Amino acid sequence: MSNKNTSEIKFQIELDENRVPEKLMWSAKDGGVELEEAKAIMLSIWDSKAKESMRIDLWTKDMPVDEMKIFFHQTLVAMSETFKRATDDEKMADTMKDFCDYFAEKLDLVK
Repeated sequence: MSNKNTSEIKFQIELDENRVPEKLMWSAKDGGVELEEAKAIMLSIWDSKAKESMRIDLWTKDMPVDEMKIFFHQTLVAMSETFKRATDDEKMADTMKDFCDYFAEKLDLVK
């Protein structure tokens, strides 16, 4: 019998009367995170049988738009880095990073 480790990540979402997120909390005990507040969550899950991605995109109604733009930019940059590690396709990863630079420039995120 093998010893398998498991890890758990939990999300707790407080909703208003219209089911709009007011508060997002997350926990990952293995990472030392316990009920930390967040303003936005983007989660992608690959369904191998259907060959499609499923996703959960949530943000609180008080998430500032300027922070949302930064969040998207940082997520796109992270996705390009993950793409490179996952596929070893340096050329496409560089193309994705070029788009991230363009995205940041158009949103005046570059300082």
